[in-house]
Amino acid sequence: MKQLVILSGKGGTGKTTVAAALAHLASEELPIVLADADVDAANLELVLDPVKQEEHPFIGGKLAAIDPELCTACGVCASVCRFDAIIAGDVAYQVDSLACEGCASCFYQCPDEAICMEEQQAGVWFRSETRFGPLFHAHLFAGQENSGKLVTLVKQQARLRGLDTDAKLVVVDGPPGIGCPVISASAGMDLALHVVEPTVSGAHDLERIMGTTDHFGVPSLVVINKADLNPKRADDTAAFCAARGIEVVGRIPYDNIVTEAMVQGLPVTAYTDGAVSAALRHVWVQMKARLFSDDVSRRKG
Repeated sequence: MKQLVILSGKGGTGKTTVAAALAHLASEELPIVLADADVDAANLELVLDPVKQEEHPFIGGKLAAIDPELCTACGVCASVCRFDAIIAGDVAYQVDSLACEGCASCFYQCPDEAICMEEQQAGVWFRSETRFGPLFHAHLFAGQENSGKLVTLVKQQARLRGLDTDAKLVVVDGPPGIGCPVISASAGMDLALHVVEPTVSGAHDLERIMGTTDHFGVPSLVVINKADLNPKRADDTAAFCAARGIEVVGRIPYDNIVTEAMVQGLPVTAYTDGAVSAALRHVWVQMKARLFSDDVSRRKG
């Protein structure tokens, strides 16, 4: 089973549009499993029309809690808290849950054992069914941390489902940027597809995200979205990739038909056979050859 992650150095490049189209095209040939690893702002479900089958809580970490009946108001907890999360009350101290970082310093220093560390639900994750295959996705509650941990959980569940059902490919719609969620989404992947726009900032973002995947040993391919809006910049991006030995597997033209497809809740490749769909089909053919080249070589051997 192969694992593909689709990434971009920032949001809004068309990453999810490409991910949905590749999910559609791959599902025509292979049994696949899908994962939306953008847990802070998941939107792959907008074009896959999933039907939720399971919902599970995500426990992100622990926060301090003070038992007022045990607290003697000695003030030790407030003195050791680096985040000013301990507030003096009329009778006992209290914890500001928004300021608490869960470091547990107060828990270990309290002489009266009046403090405990309580688990906090930071979000939910789902298993859904789509017309292209099972989808694992999640929602991280506002203001919560540990998004990298939730991304790992979503990925693991998708991989386990793939192994259980003998799927041939796991398609992961990754989060934007280069932070911890991206690292979690990229870990262990067989291939990363970077979606980039033909702009100055797009080239900079591509260099950053490729630096991240290179560091973790994940092979890369690049697709230039909206390439015809700035052909010179698209050529510059292709030249940058060529200098690094990275293949550009497609140049997708700009077309309002993509928006129309999204409004209809469909991947663009399932909505029309125009120029955008043709470019995406070419991307899938190139990626499929790269992903399964080892399998082909073994069969020939």
